[in-house]
Amino acid sequence: MRVTSRLLQTCRITLFTRENCGLCTQARSVLSDVWDTRPFQFKEIDIIKSDSKPRWRDLYEFDVPVIHISKSSAPEEHPQSASKAIKLMHRFTTDDVKAKMDLVEKA
Repeated sequence: MRVTSRLLQTCRITLFTRENCGLCTQARSVLSDVWDTRPFQFKEIDIIKSDSKPRWRDLYEFDVPVIHISKSSAPEEHPQSASKAIKLMHRFTTDDVKAKMDLVEKA
């Protein structure tokens, strides 16, 4: 069996969320559907409870859910580098997520 480039270049998806967020629940469902066909590393950050400085809340308080998609080998997410992130916000589909994953894997 040959190892494909997709297996070598796995993605990491970070979901920025908050409690009592209906769109965040939908986003988790979309990510679960993507995972079923295309596994990825996953991290979830509650923007209200996060204590990073500067804070994720300052960036995304009115924008959750937000996902950042990066190579699994990339450095951990940090608010100061958020403007450079490959991201999707609010409502997105499995096709939207997979297209961004393709973009990250080809980079």
